[in-house]
Amino acid sequence: MPELPEVETTRRGIAPHTIGRRVAALTVYDPRLRWPVPADLPDRVRGRRIDGIDRRSKYLLLAFGADRMLVHLGMTGSLRIWYPPFPPRGKHDHVELILDDGTLVRYRDPRRFGAMLWLPATAGAHPLLASLGPEPFDAAFDADYLWRVLRSRTAAIKLALMDNHVVVGVGNIYASEALFHAGIRPTTPARRLSRRRLARLVDAVRSVLTDAIAKGGSTLRDYVDPAGAPGYFQLAYFAYGREGEPCRVCGTTIRMRRLGGRASFYCPACQT
Repeated sequence: MPELPEVETTRRGIAPHTIGRRVAALTVYDPRLRWPVPADLPDRVRGRRIDGIDRRSKYLLLAFGADRMLVHLGMTGSLRIWYPPFPPRGKHDHVELILDDGTLVRYRDPRRFGAMLWLPATAGAHPLLASLGPEPFDAAFDADYLWRVLRSRTAAIKLALMDNHVVVGVGNIYASEALFHAGIRPTTPARRLSRRRLARLVDAVRSVLTDAIAKGGSTLRDYVDPAGAPGYFQLAYFAYGREGEPCRVCGTTIRMRRLGGRASFYCPACQT
């Protein structure tokens, strides 16, 4: 599933080709995504200029004045930029955006768990965005904040870190990697962590996400960036997916256990 680094890589990849351009046409070939693509979306965006592209958590927000179009990549979604002559549309290419200079933005989603929704300025905060926690790079996300919000949490720190009400965009892969670099075992009850250890975790989250974005994210199955290139952060994993392999730091065998139904990888020596 695309996580924050993949979505941010996508945002940076499509922004230079789309911002400032007007939409010539939007074609919906299959509206059956996680939520149906609004039937009036083509009419809403036709002729309007894309003023900016922001990211909130794992959502892309294309700004049309004060209105926005929300795009979620789901589990297998991707946005690709094409110039004429365009390759034939594939069976999993569900939405196409043609810009006034002939650029094609094509949305592909084999499992159709993504979304493409319209957020009018007059509607207020959308339910998908209203209750999200701070971004991991925001100043509000610090050790004092985590200490306050985790004081009553008996859940494992890995699960708390993946909770979008606590902090957004830290999915399974990057939570495992951040906890490794912070030296914290994923099963540790969240409320038992001191401010000092939480400060290390905040630094690790930011460092891991920064490195992942620089490497174009992770490609484990379907993800490619807008140019069609895979990410390569998976080559730098210290914990995720390395069960049974030696720790890159101390040589101890990496272990795996399931938390909340998700595989969690850790080094029993480096993480306490």
